[in-house]
Order: sequence, then C-alpha cells, then structure tokens
Amino acid sequence: MGERLLPWLLLGTVAGEFLLPWVLAKFYPGYDSRQMVMSALGNPKSPVRRLYNLWLLWLGGFLLVAAFSFFRADFPGAPVLSVLRLASLGVFAVGAGLLAGLFSVGETKEEQTTAAKIHGAGAAVGFMALLFYPLLEAIAGFTQGRAALAWVNLGAFLLALGFFACFVMADKPEFQGSPLAQEGLWQRLALFFMYVPLSCRVFECIKSCI
Repeated sequence: MGERLLPWLLLGTVAGEFLLPWVLAKFYPGYDSRQMVMSALGNPKSPVRRLYNLWLLWLGGFLLVAAFSFFRADFPGAPVLSVLRLASLGVFAVGAGLLAGLFSVGETKEEQTTAAKIHGAGAAVGFMALLFYPLLEAIAGFTQGRAALAWVNLGAFLLALGFFACFVMADKPEFQGSPLAQEGLWQRLALFFMYVPLSCRVFECIKSCI
C-alpha cells in the first residue's frame, strides 16, 4: 500500500468507525446509541446488518495492514515497542474487526449462540489489546524525546481506561437505571481515546506528504 495513500485511508477508517454507526442507527428503529453497543447494528435481525458487518471486515483487514506498515517503519529504532504495538493493534483488528464481522452478536445478550460467543470473545480481547495502544505510543514518544505527543497519548490512555471501566460497569445489574448504564456511550468514548494515537500518526503522515 502506497505511503501517501495509507494515511488518508486510515483517516477515513477512523472517522468511519464513528460516523457509519451514527448513520446506520437512523435506519434501525429502536436502536439507541447511548444504551446499545455498536456491534448490535450487525445482529441477525438488524436491517443494516450486512453493511455493518462488511464494515467490520474492512476495519479489521485495513487496520491489520496498517499495523504491519507501522511495524516495518518503527522496528529499526524501537524493536520491542514495535512488536508490542503490532500486537496491540493487530489483535484488535482480528478480534474486534475480522472475527466480529464474520460472527454476529445476538439481538439480545440472552441469545448466546456460537456466533455470538465468538463475537463477544473476539471483541473483548480486541478492545483490551487496543486499550494499551495509547500507553505504548506514549512510552515511544518519551523515549524519542517527543514529550508533547507523549503526554497527549498518555492522557488518551487514562481517559480510555476510565471510560472503558464505565463501559464494563454499565452492564452490571446494580447500575441498571442509573446514569452509568449507558453502555453505548461509554464504548464510543473509550474507543475514541484509544484511536487518538492513530489520529496523531495520520496527521503527522499527511503533514510530511504535503
């Protein structure tokens, strides 16, 4: 993939991760973005399931390509961190992208089909892997003497960690009916900050190409 094309595709992919579910939700009666996770758009009874699941396959495949592209560029100067970052982004691409796109979640959490279990496991492992990507990028920034970027990524990690904790707690019975029980909102906010390092990298690449 061309070095000039990659950042633009990555920018579109990161933006699409949030814009596409927002658009598709308008064609899914009863879908509440604050209460429902994004993967619910791909459940077997969703009117937009094919489009959303195709999107997840694109997301996983493209992020996997991007992860290896970054790995090749970073490995000479930071081999250990490069391997860890490849693992973080790659596991997310496979688990929350490819597997999630191939195996749909059930319409409700009570529908524990084989596909829903595979989807749930892949997405959970993928999100946990991506959660540490901002931290790894922050460490890389500090070791390279890029303090401003490192602090941005460290802040993104702490915010992602906080929102991810809210996302996990939102599903607990004791928090149902409370403001914390907004699973969809916390998922989107956590994911937004997990993507901050990728967005920073995109703008750096675009700037260098201009």
